[in-house]
Amino acid sequence: MFYHVKELEFNARVSGPDPRFASLLLEQFGGPNGELKAAMQYFTQAFAARKPYPDKYDMLMDIATEELSHLEIVGATITMLLDGVNGELKNASESTSWMNLLPNQKEQMIHQAMTNPQFLLLSGGAPRLTDSQGTPWMGSFVNANGDLTVDLRSDIAAESRAKIVYEHLMQFTDDPYVKETLGFLMTREIAHYKMFASALETIEPNFPPGVLQGDPRYTHVYMNMSNGADARGPWNQGQGAWESGEEWEYVQKPYEHVVETKGMVEQPVKGNKHTLDEAQEKSRALGKQRSQEVKSSVGGGANQWSTYPQNDLASPKTVVDPESHGSVI
Repeated sequence: MFYHVKELEFNARVSGPDPRFASLLLEQFGGPNGELKAAMQYFTQAFAARKPYPDKYDMLMDIATEELSHLEIVGATITMLLDGVNGELKNASESTSWMNLLPNQKEQMIHQAMTNPQFLLLSGGAPRLTDSQGTPWMGSFVNANGDLTVDLRSDIAAESRAKIVYEHLMQFTDDPYVKETLGFLMTREIAHYKMFASALETIEPNFPPGVLQGDPRYTHVYMNMSNGADARGPWNQGQGAWESGEEWEYVQKPYEHVVETKGMVEQPVKGNKHTLDEAQEKSRALGKQRSQEVKSSVGGGANQWSTYPQNDLASPKTVVDPESHGSVI
């Protein structure tokens, strides 16, 4: 159940109209890294987390709902930046007071209408679900894989991209009130990044993503796929982000190595202290663990999502009695 509060989460303000920046700001309204994308992504991901990870479900729904609040802030700012455009588009006179107050705005509006006609000509001074180039918002922007370790990493990346878009947008406006709003929204992206990263750390194990472990013959191999000077670092030498005793194997001449190992079919295990049998056993064990996490939280037969009131994070592990008008057994 959603409940709309009429006050904005942040007091969005503008110093005056600015159709050009309003068009740029559409990127965060209906763009692939915008607030609607974030809200729909976290909202969609939450469903798969409801049973096995009710605490993460709560977090995802909270952040998804806040992203809708941010969408409202962006939409309100766009509308204020277009203040007067609606009236001007409906005024057939050649010159009006609004145009006189803002020299050259008519020419700018004509340019905007030519480069992005839907924004000014169809919206009539209100935001539309497009990016800054008029491309419609699409459900394909949303990443939801049903595996929480994968989804949380997608969310960390989403917050990173949204943060940098706000950072770039702030360079295209001199309005101190708009900069203040963008600064708030950018900072909340940082906060959400920290929330998702912290949540990921509470899931053990969380690497590699998913259930299946990698083949130990290939997990620690770095192929030098370029000629000339070679860069070395923790991504191709030393222990890297591994358990103690595991190191990278640096293949200096990949072609010769592929030939010698018969297309890497005869690649020996190097750098990884685990065998293929151990990796397969770990995959089976983790698969059972993840399966049990879901099965233990789902009741058999008929089911229901919530209790009333919902005083517990978890869903009810009960079945619905159809003869008692939906009450739980």
